[in-house]
Amino acid sequence: MGSANPDKVAEIAALLTDFDVLPRPSGLGDVVEDADTLEGNARLKARAVCAAAGAAAVADDTGLEVDFIDGAPGVHSARYAGDAATYSDNVDKLLAALESAPDALRTARFRTVVIVAWPGGREVVVEGICEGRIGRERLGEAGFGYDPIFLPNEAPGESFASMGAEAKHVISHRGRALRAMTAALAVSS
Repeated sequence: MGSANPDKVAEIAALLTDFDVLPRPSGLGDVVEDADTLEGNARLKARAVCAAAGAAAVADDTGLEVDFIDGAPGVHSARYAGDAATYSDNVDKLLAALESAPDALRTARFRTVVIVAWPGGREVVVEGICEGRIGRERLGEAGFGYDPIFLPNEAPGESFASMGAEAKHVISHRGRALRAMTAALAVSS
């Protein structure tokens, strides 16, 4: 598993019940995510873990793309309010950036790119997207990151943080990407 984010790792493990998901090699350290795309960052992580483990590795990168602010925070979602930002800091900054935006212009999407990398260079690349909008205030206590303010189109009146994990996994960007990965691996094996 390429992610160092424990919330993401737990969510991915819950979604990949048909696979043995192992943690990153303990000696790997942080992988610098300096690519300018989600795919690029996922590739950096997958290749680093693959090289360290000597085995196939799965990594993802996820971004929240908000139309009113030209797709930001996008690839910088985790560090939107700065390198040491908390989830709350990022949410606060996004809500401030959208303060003047009418509801009709608060459209957004979560996009996840997942890469499976093998020694020797083979890769499977898939993507999952969930369309929605950004709420005006936090709703719900579950989830992590931008979940309290992301209102998916497929669950009117709910945020990712207010719905149960099982319901979220059905419609979420990460759930869709991991199901696409599972299907792609079944075809390619």
